[in-house]
Order: sequence, then C-alpha cells, then structure tokens
Amino acid sequence: MSYQQPGNWSDPSWPSQTSGYDPKSPYDPAVSGAGYPASGYPGYPAGTPVPGYGYPVAAPPTSGLAIASMVVSILGALGLCGYGLGGYIGIVGAIMGHVARRQIRERGEQGDGMALAGVIVGWIAFGIAVIATVLIIIFVVWAANQDPSTFDSTNGY
Repeated sequence: MSYQQPGNWSDPSWPSQTSGYDPKSPYDPAVSGAGYPASGYPGYPAGTPVPGYGYPVAAPPTSGLAIASMVVSILGALGLCGYGLGGYIGIVGAIMGHVARRQIRERGEQGDGMALAGVIVGWIAFGIAVIATVLIIIFVVWAANQDPSTFDSTNGY
C-alpha cells in the first residue's frame, strides 16, 4: 500500500512510498510475528489467550425513599415561611430518611447522602416549627392578658 503525499513536496514524517510499515517498528508483523511480543501477553505464559475486558458492571440503583426524604424535608424547610408551622412536614422527611438509610445498608443501594440530608433538614425544620409554635402561643397569651384600650370614641380623645 502506498501513500500519496498532497502536492509534490517531500515530508520525512510520511511513510515511505515503498512499504506501508516502518521496518524498525515493533508493531510490524514481519518483525514481531502478529504485532505482539513473542513471549505472549505480559504476565501470562506464551500461548495464553489475551483476556478481554468483559461487560461493564451496572451501578446499584438509587433509593427512591432517600430521594423522597430529601424532597419532603426541603418542602418542610420551605414551609417555615408560613408562620413556621409548615416545618412540621419536616418530621415526615426525617423519618423517611431514617428508614431509607436502613434500607440502603441492607440492600446495598445508593443515596445514603440524600437520605442523610433528608434527616438533617427534616429535624431542623421540625425544631424550628416547634420553636415558632411556642413563640406564637406565648404571643397570643401575652396579647390576651393585656388590658383593653381605654380609648373612648364618643369623647374624641
């Protein structure tokens, strides 16, 4: 097989016109047989077939309960904007996260980080919701115990 250089110029990096192989190349079948070293594949005796790569191993699935735990806990944290009472949803996410972590250990699934995030965010949202509830109750009790206004609309004062 001969290679044709573009144009009529000479380039020493192109293979020679007479042979398709470099005679000094260790990959030339005429030099080394079939392009492999004569001793066989490195680490194996001569004549041993070359091992293949095999099939790729599939990653274990991600736990759906871990994803749900994280989503519910984030919704609980966002629910804190509604007077802090929406944070009670966070307890559901925290419990789901605990269950998901146990299932992940037993089944060998992925998603332990998401389950842990669901546990942490869920408990924080629940704690803030409890604090907000206590503060709201204290405020309502305080407001109910205040003396009524002495303003009389008939006198204009």
